[in-house]
Amino acid sequence: MTAPTAAAPASSAGRAVVDAAGIQLLNDQYRPLDFEARIRRLYTDFAPDKVLVTSSFAATSAYFLHIIATIRPEQVVHFIDTGYHFAETLEYRQYLIERFGLSVVDVRAEDWQHQFTREEQTWNKDPDFCCSVNKVEPLEQVKTRYQVWVSSLMRWQTEHRADLDIFEVRRGIIKFNPMIDVTQAERDQYIREHDLPFHPLVAKGYSSIGCLHCTVPGDGRSGRWVGKPKTECGLHL
Repeated sequence: MTAPTAAAPASSAGRAVVDAAGIQLLNDQYRPLDFEARIRRLYTDFAPDKVLVTSSFAATSAYFLHIIATIRPEQVVHFIDTGYHFAETLEYRQYLIERFGLSVVDVRAEDWQHQFTREEQTWNKDPDFCCSVNKVEPLEQVKTRYQVWVSSLMRWQTEHRADLDIFEVRRGIIKFNPMIDVTQAERDQYIREHDLPFHPLVAKGYSSIGCLHCTVPGDGRSGRWVGKPKTECGLHL
């Protein structure tokens, strides 16, 4: 371990025990590194089998997943299958699995819980509840088996994300945002250099892509939860 103070021992529940000083130390150590170096170092500072990677296989997920697959091909990627994805998202997911040789595990709500949201059309009545049932709670159960959760968030995407640091603690797990300070221009340059594919709906005006009931074309995240104050599904809050 290169940072024994920061990457503290796991608790009995499998979570890493890190105090505020440990998180600050991690941020200080990782801040000078570029995003690829940060990801490489993570696998030396934490046990690889305790690293959780998730992807929505949305607009530019190929960018994040290409880096993960290059650095650690055996890394399992968790995909939250809400049951409401666009057909194009599922096709994009399969394409990236085949192109990058990804190992993907689907995370879902229990059938009866998902069926309730379908029958009640909770995406209209209470989108926060709908996201909680189909996204947040299923992932919460998975997170108990890991110490650190890797995300692909970038500050320029939303006001909430603008305030995030590289490392933080969220609901008992260390959250790792290695790309948080990557600019949109830097992301797009990487995509061009590696000839990576965008989600097929990007060409139709979708900049941010979630569930089919709650997503319309729009710049940034303006096409998500139209007519509602909601800007995040809850996973990253």
